[in-house]
Amino acid sequence: MPTILLVEDELTFAETLRYNLEREGYSVIHAPDGVEGLELARRQQPDLIVLDIMLPRLDGFSVCRILRQESDIPVIMLTARQDEVDRIAGLELGADDYITKPFSLGEFLARLRAILRRSEAHPRTIGREVLSAGAIKVDISSRRAWRDTNELSLAQKEFDLLTCLIRNRGIALTRDLLLERVWGAEFAGDSRTVDVHIRWLREKIERDPARPRYIQTVRGVGYRFDSADEPG
Repeated sequence: MPTILLVEDELTFAETLRYNLEREGYSVIHAPDGVEGLELARRQQPDLIVLDIMLPRLDGFSVCRILRQESDIPVIMLTARQDEVDRIAGLELGADDYITKPFSLGEFLARLRAILRRSEAHPRTIGREVLSAGAIKVDISSRRAWRDTNELSLAQKEFDLLTCLIRNRGIALTRDLLLERVWGAEFAGDSRTVDVHIRWLREKIERDPARPRYIQTVRGVGYRFDSADEPG
């Protein structure tokens, strides 16, 4: 029975959602604020976290940021705000999905089940796997990356995107394919999400982001990672 951690300060909403999740066969733990949510996530190691953004003591963005430094537990963020900036910020911090209130219970349950299926199909990497491409090196097992000897500070989706590009170096990947590989087939965002993350990734791995050496734009298609050695 999968365990869901629900971090939500609106108690009536939390109880309603908890009731419906338990009817579907899930075990539910509830935390009314961000600090308690973080503590329960560390102590209980749930299968998935449903995380509201506007929380007392510690907001959802901060909770997600801390969790992503410690764990790969899937996270669905909830918010009553409609701003696309918030959605992109939540996904950039490593959330697996982002749902705006009010939402359809059926859609919410479908997206939750899809994330749990992906999590079961892609367990954490066991053992050490290192990918190298030019001056870039990625350690899959520790989720760390370097350019030459300098470690890169990458958000979760930046790391996943870089890994996907390097694994397929020399191949032009469409934006839709990158969305599916990195964010999942059920992700409701569009290709602009890929473009934004590519821009952020270039700023971290390229010597001159305006003239990228590694991540090449393939017009009308998407992006290609070129691993040839850089000119001196």
